[in-house]
Amino acid sequence: MSATSTGLGIDDLERHRRELTGYCYRMLGSGFEAEDAVQETMVRAWRGAASFEGRSSVRSWMYRIATNVCLDMLRGRKRRSRPMEMGPSMRPEPESLAAVLPEQSWVSPIADDRILPAGGDPAEVAAARESIKLAFVAALQHLPPRQRAALILCEVLRWQASEAADLLDTTVPAINSALQRARSALAPLRRDDGTDDETDDGATPSAAPALDAQHSDLLARYVDAFERYDMEALVALLREDAVQSMPPYALWLDGADDIVAWMLGVGRECEGSRLLVTRANGTLACGQYRSDGHGGHRPWALQVLEVDGGRISEIHAFLDPALFPAFGLPAELPAQ
Repeated sequence: MSATSTGLGIDDLERHRRELTGYCYRMLGSGFEAEDAVQETMVRAWRGAASFEGRSSVRSWMYRIATNVCLDMLRGRKRRSRPMEMGPSMRPEPESLAAVLPEQSWVSPIADDRILPAGGDPAEVAAARESIKLAFVAALQHLPPRQRAALILCEVLRWQASEAADLLDTTVPAINSALQRARSALAPLRRDDGTDDETDDGATPSAAPALDAQHSDLLARYVDAFERYDMEALVALLREDAVQSMPPYALWLDGADDIVAWMLGVGRECEGSRLLVTRANGTLACGQYRSDGHGGHRPWALQVLEVDGGRISEIHAFLDPALFPAFGLPAELPAQ
């Protein structure tokens, strides 16, 4: 596309795609919806570029458009959650698979390279990782949409209250009031989730260390134990109070014993799987491929792993092969 009469070219818009995707993901709680929202933002921005008067930066203008797109998408719908918020844990039994949730019910994952800043200050990258963790994004969904936008803009993206007020067409006192209510609403949710990396006000998480060699070693040992289906080695990597969820099922398991019981029982067909390492939601992740019975392997689940105290505390296995392309994972693994 050529430049518009205002001098704006498609490159002027596209350079903001990654950070806008992160913003829309935190607002919507869905990687697919975030991509759709940003694409709609780009379309609206291009169509409206001729009327852009330059009274604000292109970045602020595009955030305004993205905010309106997200607010439109959120209007009249239920919030996304994690299975642990939807009901009690279940037993590792076939009957626990009875309840299947519609896609719009749960917070879905997103690839790190779609939203995290490329390079930059390590502390800022670490803080960005924490702000896309599944638990934090799920907590954000409890806030009313405009309050959610205010919190993300001011607490996560570090905008001034005056900038957020201008974007949301409100006043600075209204923004400060919204932030206070949002912090109060999030504080108990963060405590209930057991996270220790929140700020003093209980709102946004503080920067955690980047994924280091220790985490990489833990992931390598997890992949090795899973592929060998060595439950003794696997349980040694789990916290005793580890949890596992498997969207689209409402099922979630509480405790390492139940996780292993599931894998040796209902989930036994996962034996013989292969795992490919990736990154999702600022943490460890891998694509799980189950045997196709002919020597090859087909996509089965995207596993997002949370770590606490050097052990795996959460396993979120999203049973949706449609996620694999967004993480750069192949459509199949041929026979070795």
